[in-house]
Amino acid sequence: MLDRYRKEFIDIINPITNNNEFLKTKKETHHGINRFDHLIRVSYFSYIITRFLKLKYKETARAGLLHDFFTNETKGESQINALKNHPTYALENAKKYYKLTEREEDIIKNHMFPVTKTPPKYIESWIVDIVDDVASIYERCKSSCIHSKAAINFLLILLINFIQR
Repeated sequence: MLDRYRKEFIDIINPITNNNEFLKTKKETHHGINRFDHLIRVSYFSYIITRFLKLKYKETARAGLLHDFFTNETKGESQINALKNHPTYALENAKKYYKLTEREEDIIKNHMFPVTKTPPKYIESWIVDIVDDVASIYERCKSSCIHSKAAINFLLILLINFIQR
């Protein structure tokens, strides 16, 4: 069953992952790994959760993949400004290359709430926001945190339980 979902996921994201501009994210360091791998991770887990919950999983997979679609736009900015501004850069870049739905735009634009002031509008946006946070924690401490995988699994289970209520 997971193989079927992986194939479907790859079919959804292929038009994005084959784009030369998007491939530049492989050269960007992000949370101790390259940004491309981070984007795949956030997109895949967001896809799995929204697929399981029968939500807009295709839009979620695409927007999850594009939520940090920027390369050098934040260079020279303070860390806090980069945190606040990068969703705008990612959205601008995504709109240059892809036709986005309103939901996809919201996912990209608001994935840093509460750092950015506007809360997500859709449940899928909340899911990407939370999955991104969990993935970031995992990526930053996977080599130094003993129980990071267990913590992430626990947080994902909490997220699914919260959404189902």
